[in-house]
Amino acid sequence: MKYGESAFIVAYLITAAVLGVLILRKAKTKAAKLMGISALVLCSGDAFHLVPRVIAHFSESDLSLYLGLGKLVTSLTMTVFYLLVYYVYVYYYKKNENKRLALCLWALVIIRAVLCAFPQNGWTVNSTDATWGIIRNIPFVILGAIVAYLYFKERKSSRAFRFIWLYICLSFAFYIPVAVFAGMLPVLGMLMIPKTVCYVLILFAFYKEADKT
Repeated sequence: MKYGESAFIVAYLITAAVLGVLILRKAKTKAAKLMGISALVLCSGDAFHLVPRVIAHFSESDLSLYLGLGKLVTSLTMTVFYLLVYYVYVYYYKKNENKRLALCLWALVIIRAVLCAFPQNGWTVNSTDATWGIIRNIPFVILGAIVAYLYFKERKSSRAFRFIWLYICLSFAFYIPVAVFAGMLPVLGMLMIPKTVCYVLILFAFYKEADKT
């Protein structure tokens, strides 16, 4: 179990980092640059939690502090990732940005960050409190739902991006049970694997289109 999960984590982090670099190397437009930046933001943020998780598999030391703070960093960078994915939508599809919508999305990001800052989250002890797992994820889910809907509306406009809305929806479907109930039912943590696969599929879609935008 620990070897399989650790191998998956390492493979994911390397894949996301390589895709981010490759996208930026061939990026010629703002949309493509944002695709590469979003990949690197996602990868670097996830590393804060996943690297300590791998170490914990092979160490008897108490890594609760690092695991908890890693989850905090990941929570924030995942939020920024979806904001960047929104801006990819704007520039890739050459949309005139809706200022009210953009303000709404930024507000959700800020609210999410403020909620994550509350001590009740128990980051320093790697808490799995279900109540705060729900509270801090409400604005995050709304943000993801809006971004997914925007890509859903344009699903017929791009072959490479036609399933991004679905990848986003599935990533949340796999993530929420873990974020809320994993403390009571640890086996739910396995859902993070298909959730991560959804992220990789988004990044591969970005890679395919990076030099075509």
